[in-house]
Amino acid sequence: QVQLVESGGGSVQFGGSLRLSCAASGFRVDYYAVAWFRQAPGKQREGIGCISGVDGSTFLANSVKGRFTISRVDAENLVYLQMDNLILEDTAVYYCTTDHLRGCGVVSDVVRYDYRGPGTQVTVSP
Repeated sequence: QVQLVESGGGSVQFGGSLRLSCAASGFRVDYYAVAWFRQAPGKQREGIGCISGVDGSTFLANSVKGRFTISRVDAENLVYLQMDNLILEDTAVYYCTTDHLRGCGVVSDVVRYDYRGPGTQVTVSP
């Protein structure tokens, strides 16, 4: 069965960096797309980005483009979300997600994928 587990969250100061990991099981990350979304308190889920299972292409939301990158290690079935130049608005619970789709589609749609992990908290402080 599909399982996703995020790790690497924590507290960081404005301008700092964090790397989140998503450990996947029950499917191959080099075959199906894996995406990330986040949810801040009192706000709707926001799709952040996706890495394609077709060719490893990555797609990022405008709000994080230039600051976040997505990558994967196929041999370990891991997907990473590298977050640099963090700002206060990045504070949220971050989730990795998949839906047995090979391609990514529209980044904002990843919030509707069927499978997701329990999430990991990221807190950015001034």
